[in-house]
Amino acid sequence: MNKRDFLNAAGASATLLASGVADAAPRKSNAAGPGLLTVTGAISSPNRGALNHSLDQMMHKQHLEFDKARVFDFAALTALPAVSIHPTLEYDGKQHVLRGPLLLDVMQAAGADRKAANFLLRAIDGYAVLAPRADIERYRFIIATHMDGQPLALGGLGPLWAVYEADRYADMRDKPLTARFGLCPWGLYHIAVSV
Repeated sequence: MNKRDFLNAAGASATLLASGVADAAPRKSNAAGPGLLTVTGAISSPNRGALNHSLDQMMHKQHLEFDKARVFDFAALTALPAVSIHPTLEYDGKQHVLRGPLLLDVMQAAGADRKAANFLLRAIDGYAVLAPRADIERYRFIIATHMDGQPLALGGLGPLWAVYEADRYADMRDKPLTARFGLCPWGLYHIAVSV
């Protein structure tokens, strides 16, 4: 057998094997994207079970523990009513349009306890900040999915960013630009709800 015939036969075998494996795999009836945001803690509308220490590696390495969670993909987040804000960002000193659902609307969709006092916002790099409900309400935090009309990218400030319009509030506007967004983790992927 010459090299070309061997490669053609190998390619055909791989194609048949892959299609057989694909046909044997269970299919989901709903086309959902990958989970981008996991909400845990005091919630009543979970859609997944406990942390899997083997497969949920990032959460495991960041020492998360939960017995149930609500996971949102991009479509679920963008299906919620969105608001736009226009903060001046510390990274370039320019005003940008950020759009996404209010953080409290996402919490409501997760069935977060209405008495929840705090939300621990965790980013993919491990940065975590405890945001009191009073601040989330007062500053009208959003979970930004878009900036200037484009989805937020992983490797930039996304794919999700818990953020507010700091320019709108005197106590934040009076701070140096670099000190306005300490409560706003970009690369947000987890929120723990506590009462």
